[in-house]
Amino acid sequence: MAGRLSFVDRYLAVWILVAMAAGLGLGLLVPGLGDALAEVTVTGVSLPIALGLLVMMYPVLAKVRYDRLDTVTRDRRLLLPSLLLNWIVGPALMFALAWLFLPDLPAYRTGLIIVGLARCIAMVIIWNDLACGHREAAAVLVALNSVFQVVAFSALGWFYLSVLPGLLGLEQTGLDVSVWEIARSVLVFLGIPLAAGYLTRRIGEKTRGRTWYEARFIPRIGPFALYGLLFTIVILFALQGEAITSRPLDVVRIALPLLVYFAIMWAGSMFLGRAVGLDHSRATTLAFTAAGNNFELAIAVAIATFGASSGQALAGVVGPLIEVPVLIALVHVALYARRYFTAPAAGPAPRKDATHA
Repeated sequence: MAGRLSFVDRYLAVWILVAMAAGLGLGLLVPGLGDALAEVTVTGVSLPIALGLLVMMYPVLAKVRYDRLDTVTRDRRLLLPSLLLNWIVGPALMFALAWLFLPDLPAYRTGLIIVGLARCIAMVIIWNDLACGHREAAAVLVALNSVFQVVAFSALGWFYLSVLPGLLGLEQTGLDVSVWEIARSVLVFLGIPLAAGYLTRRIGEKTRGRTWYEARFIPRIGPFALYGLLFTIVILFALQGEAITSRPLDVVRIALPLLVYFAIMWAGSMFLGRAVGLDHSRATTLAFTAAGNNFELAIAVAIATFGASSGQALAGVVGPLIEVPVLIALVHVALYARRYFTAPAAGPAPRKDATHA
């Protein structure tokens, strides 16, 4: 398989580490770079990050076979566990870990709880694709998360930051975020690339046919997903390079509960998927959509509510900085785990490699 992968695909883990190092270096060596990047924003997030995410997500969403989505929406073994993991288990677990690891650091604790409430609707698309997850299932679960995010985020924020701590005799915190702010984030980071991917497939297949679209067009745009990912990582680290290097002990303390969170959510979801009878591709999609978080929304909410230099904002930023290397490692674990799943009895043949169909 390695011989058929592109140069970027074959050494993806290396390029991600290089991108992280490059971002940190730029943030430290170019005075004011982070501030300059942060000033150009959309929904409270740096515009370069937004552009990187859109470039990253578009090729993957253009690969989705939208005529197969009905097979996913009828699969209760996938949809019900996903809702349970994303909107009950995930926020509750992050709340517990935040209080367990950061009882004396309320700002970082609040930032982590906000990260736990923001379910993933963006970068999970590419982790799922790299791990040979089910593309159509990922599209449906991400869309489902986006709807619940608009409806439930503010209510869950009120519950986990004010109501539940009050019931437990713990310190309470307020969260002032409107439904429109959340909907705007969903529209930018999911709506735009989803609409572009859908229209590209519909127009491409109608004008040139499915064979041309999948054999000629998709391979041409496919690499841009990884280019967008690497670009986004460089910008993320450049934005917060100074904060990360000036407060390394704080970053470590924030990172510890995040590492535990990702490990529990991903492994638990994978085991649950196997236990309810999902095949490897759908169990993988369940695991990545449950473990990933919408750091774009979490950072935007933290900055809007507490300020760009707040501890809550730093905790939001550390989220993706830990999530990126951890989930790329879990991509390899997911590929290894295929041997423990029974092959599906029917359906399309699995893809031959992690990123190109």
